[in-house]
Amino acid sequence: MENQEQKPQPTQAEIDAARNQWTRETLDRANKHLAEKGILPKAILDKESRYLAPMCAIWKIKSQQGKTYWVISGNLPTDHVEVTAATNARDALRYFSFQWQMKAEEIMNAGVREKAQVDFANLLVNRAHGLYDLYNNDKLWASVPA
Repeated sequence: MENQEQKPQPTQAEIDAARNQWTRETLDRANKHLAEKGILPKAILDKESRYLAPMCAIWKIKSQQGKTYWVISGNLPTDHVEVTAATNARDALRYFSFQWQMKAEEIMNAGVREKAQVDFANLLVNRAHGLYDLYNNDKLWASVPA
């Protein structure tokens, strides 16, 4: 049997660098999404934002227009909602989970059979279930004030 080289474990510095890069990329996607909707970001409210790498980040972003939004980005569709829809990042996850399930149902009920639309509806359902699992995992939120 040949010796198979084992890949060295990443150092803590490499792990931190990868996490920081992921965070920057998800924030860039969140800002781009808002800009495409005509919303110009002014400030990131870090203390209320949550990063659940590599799945998603929930950003609380104040706009130049004075409104504040929850924006979700990561390994899923980027979406946003006014901050009044959820009191904290955990509740924002639940909100997006329910919204995506309803959007997927609307797509399927519309009789759309284009592969891209069906694939998107299936992606929404899959990610909605994942978000709800994250929302429902008390261990993830143990250190987060209610």
